[in-house]
Amino acid sequence: MSRQALSDQPAKQLLHLVIGGELTDLSGTEFKDLDKVEMVGVYPNYATAYVAWKAKAQQTVDNAHMRYFIVHLHRLLDPDHPAANKG
Repeated sequence: MSRQALSDQPAKQLLHLVIGGELTDLSGTEFKDLDKVEMVGVYPNYATAYVAWKAKAQQTVDNAHMRYFIVHLHRLLDPDHPAANKG
């Protein structure tokens, strides 16, 4: 396979989930109301998940108890894969 053919291949999909909501305590990760946890979306890599996370976090900057998280779904779906500990 040529170098050009390798570069034409899409990057490996490493799924990431962005979620957020109001926390019960700023020192933890327990949500105040699970019915109000926002599922922002699922993204094919960390970089795009980070962009979504940052946008949501900036929208809720006035609420100190509101937090958004990036969940590395690829690590949960395939924990034995070498890429599971990356990005």
